[in-house]
Amino acid sequence: MRTFLAVMSMLVAAEASAGRARLKDLTQVQGVRDNELYGYGLVTGLSGTGDSERVFFTSQSISGMLGRLGIRVDARDVRSRNVAAVMVTARLPTYSRSGSRLDVTVSSIGNAHSLAGGVLLFTPLMAADGQVYAVAQGSVQVGGFEAVALGTSVKKNPTTSGRVPSGGVVEQTFAPKLAAGPIVLGLKHPDLSTAVRIASAVEQKLGAGSARAVDPAALEVTAPEQFKDTPLVMLASLETLEIDVDERARVVINERTGTVVAGENVRLRPAAVAHGGLQVTVATRTAVSQPPAFSGGSTVVTPYGEASAAEQKAGAVALPATASVDDLVKALNALGVTPRDLVSILQALHAAGSLEADLEVL
Repeated sequence: MRTFLAVMSMLVAAEASAGRARLKDLTQVQGVRDNELYGYGLVTGLSGTGDSERVFFTSQSISGMLGRLGIRVDARDVRSRNVAAVMVTARLPTYSRSGSRLDVTVSSIGNAHSLAGGVLLFTPLMAADGQVYAVAQGSVQVGGFEAVALGTSVKKNPTTSGRVPSGGVVEQTFAPKLAAGPIVLGLKHPDLSTAVRIASAVEQKLGAGSARAVDPAALEVTAPEQFKDTPLVMLASLETLEIDVDERARVVINERTGTVVAGENVRLRPAAVAHGGLQVTVATRTAVSQPPAFSGGSTVVTPYGEASAAEQKAGAVALPATASVDDLVKALNALGVTPRDLVSILQALHAAGSLEADLEVL
């Protein structure tokens, strides 16, 4: 437990020493983003682990594919279990040029048992505007396995989804143009203080009146005369600016794993915390009934249950108003709490109004 709290203190110390960040890590240009691609395809070469004939759209797809190759087959006559219908997805990075390679993800939409060993056939990938930006094809790599023998199966990780590394090829150049007028920079983590500091740093770099914070999530940058025709050069000169980052005090708790992550701005008002435990033990005992001499009876052994409860001596520790979360960790360490107890204590402190931070429970 002390190791857990020590690691937590080290993370806080690291965060406190990293109060500055580059502009390129804090913002992104509005309208310049990655795009999601998707398509419908077939995976062939499966060893009997594909879709059954009950998945009729797979049979229709096989019939249509063979028809385009000049082979006429009725969909009702298709009985192959070596083919699976899949959805293919990929992410198209900003400023992708024709011929660039993409990693694609393949996932079954029928009742196939496994895609291991399969090959994805030529599949067009389109964006939300309905245009085809890439095509995908290649061998599917599955990160799991399934072994079946004599009615017993062993399975690790899903086998109905996989990846085709570099299986996508960009067919259409994707290079969005910056909008005319001021360029809008969106903050990845909205914060009013950080937005104002970014605007101040940009003005120092480009001149007065070149930037203004619109709201906690965005600021406008107006290109000066020397960058009117080269906005990308201007952005390149700004993205390495060092900004003092500020953010709301926040404590994130994962109750399932007992993980607690706290920011450096967390403060604690004076409070007293009592920590104790209740241990309940249930045991099985046996009682022996011995009859009197010469009574003609027999010895009987009877089992019975016995329950006992022992409550550990509760410890009460006064938590002073701390200057940082590091002091909070040291104070809670004095209680010898477990990670899950620490979660409960932080929730109780927040409910009592002693924890000055946003509490986010995952």
